[in-house]
Amino acid sequence: MRVIQSIMCALALTLLGLGVAAAQDSTMSFFITSEGPGDGANLGGLDGADAHCTNLAEAAGVSGKTWRAYLSTNAEGGGVNARDRIGDGPWYNANGVMVAENVDDLHSDNNQLSKANSISESGAVINGRGDSPNMHDIITGTNSDGTAADATCGNWMSNAGDGSAVVGHHDREGGGPDPTSWNASHPSRGCGQADLQGTGGNGLFYCFAID
Repeated sequence: MRVIQSIMCALALTLLGLGVAAAQDSTMSFFITSEGPGDGANLGGLDGADAHCTNLAEAAGVSGKTWRAYLSTNAEGGGVNARDRIGDGPWYNANGVMVAENVDDLHSDNNQLSKANSISESGAVINGRGDSPNMHDIITGTNSDGTAADATCGNWMSNAGDGSAVVGHHDREGGGPDPTSWNASHPSRGCGQADLQGTGGNGLFYCFAID
């Protein structure tokens, strides 16, 4: 009897440990920045954007993760694809909702990205179409499959009015060639803060934890 009790106790502890691990795994690993650095699409390159993700996550109480901005760079910046720099998944928002299981799932119709699920690091819903001000344009510089587009605002080093960056619509609504795309709806009309705001954005971008 004691042997059986010991086995049952060990099994219970194992299941408890698995439950704790599962809870830890569902901590926030995806968010939209609640604010950009404030200089339009000049983010200080990929390194500056990654640092911004890290700072916001840590301010929200999530530490110990390695964060990457969902941004691509074109050939002049080494030709980096956003899909190749965000880890393997799965990714959870601040409410514990899994928005995608892996990279392929993220770039499929099966992902759970929406206005309700694509929230900030603090769990706040980002303004979308119909809200004032509209901020649904999320900068990516990326094609719908997660590969680098040509329009990246000087590889995230430019706030010029004559530049451009591909943006997605986090609320999956609006205009442009692909209004329901979360990562590749249309190019922006400039790279400055006022340019991005004038077309329904605010210099916000997606952040993913790679671990």
